Amino acid sequence: MTMEKTRKGSDTVWHHATVTRLRREQLNGHRGAVVWFTGLSGSGKSTLAHEVEEQLHRLGARTFVFDGDNVRHGLCGDLGFSIADRTENIRRIGEMAKLFVEAGVIALTAFISPLRGDRERLRRRVGENDFIEIHCHCPIEVCESRDVKGLYRRARTGEIKEFTGISLPYEAPEHPDLLLESGTEPLQTCVERVVALLQQRGVIRNFEERNI
Repeated sequence: MTMEKTRKGSDTVWHHATVTRLRREQLNGHRGAVVWFTGLSGSGKSTLAHEVEEQLHRLGARTFVFDGDNVRHGLCGDLGFSIADRTENIRRIGEMAKLFVEAGVIALTAFISPLRGDRERLRRRVGENDFIEIHCHCPIEVCESRDVKGLYRRARTGEIKEFTGISLPYEAPEHPDLLLESGTEPLQTCVERVVALLQQRGVIRNFEERNI
């Protein structure tokens, strides 16, 4: 059994399993990766992530979507929406997504993740070859028109104090792996572009669609 020490101290070690990531990926028939969708609230991140998952599932890929609202029901249920809490929220999701990559799964994440530094730390932590950043660019007026929860209205009236795009900044990616104009591009076109990128990056092969 091989173990290595970590920065947590001599009593904390990483156990190396005999079933490796490579073996899991060979069984799955594709690589593990983190597909990180970032953009303003209402930019279409969650909708797109789930539609991409649907397409990948039909292609026979192992996938999982980490959705911003869902993780705050459990894993990040103790966090608020301050800058510090948002950074911790993204750190936790990044660590979880990295474990999914080790399992050979394509982890699709839909988070505003407003700070460029947080996303760059994720890229370094996950690894350049395994982290695919997709910017869902959408004008704020379009995002507001899609806001069925009324969050933008409440933020503009001051009811919500910390809201990205209104009272908190959003730092758009300078060099995303893929830029989608999610305010104007049809959803299916965006899905096709994401899947094509995964093929180009060697994450998935040219699977034939299955009736799953």
